[in-house]
Amino acid sequence: MDAKDFDMTGADVAWCPGCGNFLILKTLKETLAEMEIKPENLVLVSGIGQAGKLPHYLKCNLFNSLHGRSLPPAVAIKAVNPELTVIDVSGDGCSYGEGGNHFIHNIRRNPDITNIVHNNMVYGLTKGQASPTSRSKFKTNLQVEGVFLEPFNPLSIAIALRASFVARAYCSDTEQTKEILKKAIEHKGYALVDIFQPCVTFNKTNTYQWFKENTYYLEESHNPTDINQAFKRAMETDKLPLGIFYMDNDRKTFEENLEIYYDDKTPLYKRKYEMDKLKSLIESKKRL
Repeated sequence: MDAKDFDMTGADVAWCPGCGNFLILKTLKETLAEMEIKPENLVLVSGIGQAGKLPHYLKCNLFNSLHGRSLPPAVAIKAVNPELTVIDVSGDGCSYGEGGNHFIHNIRRNPDITNIVHNNMVYGLTKGQASPTSRSKFKTNLQVEGVFLEPFNPLSIAIALRASFVARAYCSDTEQTKEILKKAIEHKGYALVDIFQPCVTFNKTNTYQWFKENTYYLEESHNPTDINQAFKRAMETDKLPLGIFYMDNDRKTFEENLEIYYDDKTPLYKRKYEMDKLKSLIESKKRL
């Protein structure tokens, strides 16, 4: 397959020139093509925001949800048809702010979905307010004296709740991001990939140069199965680590715990149809 197989013809891209979202879209297309995931077997679910527009520019099935509410439909879609590849795509404000409650309890359920969060440390759609991940002292037109709250740390939260896959990437490092996305999509269970991406319009602090100077990759010696080590690395703030922090391949998925499909992997939507037929047959026999 080729990345062009996922091109959405005639799509009017509404991102600002230079936005990091372009790189994430390009990298995701290449990832899906190299993994030979067919567009008809792929569902992208998104919330509201600039990141939430990404599925509109990619040839696939999509569900555009409410602000902060993309995870519930993503979980439901995967539950009724486990054969699909389901990817939730949204931003730091949508995922960690309005959607913070879903983020937490989704980790507890461990559905077999990939959650890509575009993290630009600002609200890029609603004119540049501070987001949950904005760093301390970051000034905006609303926070004129600077942000006084500590930034929300999604990785440490996810690891503390024992999310089964936790990673962070940087959009400009396309090859490294691609490899992280492949492993996240292949992972059986909930996979969080927090991707740093500059907002060139509303965040003049956390620029491409800033991310280049303030990030580094976890060493090859890092053990992603050691939760204590993973948590310690996720708490680093002077320079921000990139890579796969934590993996747990032993947790049962939401779908497995519910036992929602037969041993032959019949999807739930087909199973419901079969059950309706069976109920109808029983009712007809009762009337005889």
